[in-house]
Amino acid sequence: MTLDELLLQKLAEWRPDKGRQTLDVADAGSGWKAALATDCSDQVGCRVWELSLRHDKSSADLRAWADRVAARTTGLLESLKLLELDSAQDTALLRSQAPARRGEALYYYEVLLHGRGEARVRRYQATRNGTKGREQIPFALTHEALAKLVHDLTAEA
Repeated sequence: MTLDELLLQKLAEWRPDKGRQTLDVADAGSGWKAALATDCSDQVGCRVWELSLRHDKSSADLRAWADRVAARTTGLLESLKLLELDSAQDTALLRSQAPARRGEALYYYEVLLHGRGEARVRRYQATRNGTKGREQIPFALTHEALAKLVHDLTAEA
């Protein structure tokens, strides 16, 4: 079974207690591990605080990984684009191509890739005038959309 299939199977059974809980799933065959922090999860979906992925090997080509993620990730509310590639820090930052707007607030996803084989997905809310900065917020995904996101982040070329 692949990591996304294992995650889908675990989510079907997982009912965390009240408050933020983390579900850890590992696929020994691929070397990928997922940590899913949620505020709640039911039989259909969950409210995600953060999705973290870690591979036991470094990424050979960070730019290629970031480009694949931007091209493949279609299950989120907004498509992603590569915003910054920092070779000194060995990181790539992807954000929503067109953030959602509601009133004065902007909502966007942020995916941070580390060349050491790590990825983190979060959602943020910010005001357009920037007076309040930004704040991390949870985002809702069905279990199937979450499994697809994991596949999109971990799939090879």
